[in-house]
Amino acid sequence: MDHLTCDRCGAGLLLDAPVRYEVRIEVKSAYDPLEITEEDLARAREELRELVERLRDYSPSKAQDEVYREFRFDLCATCQKAFLADPLGKA
Repeated sequence: MDHLTCDRCGAGLLLDAPVRYEVRIEVKSAYDPLEITEEDLARAREELRELVERLRDYSPSKAQDEVYREFRFDLCATCQKAFLADPLGKA
């Protein structure tokens, strides 16, 4: 995202087009509310210890990707229309 070229097709944005579009994609883990019982609390200490042990081998970027990631792209008018028509690229 350099604001000068379309991140999808490479077309010049400031020279070749009067407008550019910015796309922001936010990917984050989603959790449903939990009901915590006394039994859950009793297990929590051991589960947290195990989780910390598993995370020791994770790189910071891998751990972050499992919780939150944001992407930003500049698009020309043609690519913006294509993105809006099929944002997941399934067509």
